[in-house]
Amino acid sequence: MRHFLRHPSDMPVELVVRKQPPVPKQHLNNISLGGVACNSKRAFRRGTAVELRIPVFGEHARYPGVVAWCRKQENEYLVGIAFVDEDTLFRARMVEQVCQIEHYRHQREQELGCSLSVETVAQEWIAQHAAEFSQARLS
Repeated sequence: MRHFLRHPSDMPVELVVRKQPPVPKQHLNNISLGGVACNSKRAFRRGTAVELRIPVFGEHARYPGVVAWCRKQENEYLVGIAFVDEDTLFRARMVEQVCQIEHYRHQREQELGCSLSVETVAQEWIAQHAAEFSQARLS
């Protein structure tokens, strides 16, 4: 199985089915340049063409992909979305990094009991996690 970055659960996403025929299962093993894993209230069939949307970033935060896997969890599903072109992968990875920093900012604010500037938190996150994030294999 390929490795997928885990999207922070406190940054809501939408998975919308796209009007395309499903990718045959035998081709799913080799299509992905990388992907993201996110939570969903519903199950998706492997090979389903979807669009991953991150509403907090507006209308342009839409990334076409394919469901690579779907696992039942306690109250929801964990869905692996594979990206199939380098441009989409790059854009999704950049937005995913912003999501990780924002998630980290919320954690630090709760720990410290005060508001923190995005710039300060971003520098802290980069110092502590950027190397790990850049080495995280998406494919």
